[in-house]
Amino acid sequence: MSVQHINPEGMYKSPVFSQGIILPANARILLIGGQNGVDANGQIVGKGDVVKQTAQALANLQKVLDAAGAGLEDLVKVTIIMQQDIDLNAAFGEWMKVWGQRSNPPTVTGFRVAALANPDVLIEIEAQAVLK
Repeated sequence: MSVQHINPEGMYKSPVFSQGIILPANARILLIGGQNGVDANGQIVGKGDVVKQTAQALANLQKVLDAAGAGLEDLVKVTIIMQQDIDLNAAFGEWMKVWGQRSNPPTVTGFRVAALANPDVLIEIEAQAVLK
């Protein structure tokens, strides 16, 4: 059995998220911790700029996927945590640049918080992927 994307009739069908996903019983799951706009030296990229921080967070996410032998198409769950006052559309635009026209998007949950662990971090993205 492979990963099944569930988008029931009568519900919104989005090109960027699935309503549900069924994982096969023997799935190997990669848990990716919260990725943010920090570079390899631990420096925040784009202080005050959610677009630059989102791009860096997504690049970091892809590096973890690559290291595990996976790709964006293997994502099954993405959680986006953002400071409450950032421009969601700007961050979403970066996600769309990375996701592109792939089919079968992951489930996505986003929420706004007063602050993240580091006050200069505007967005954090964690994810789960099924390894082949």
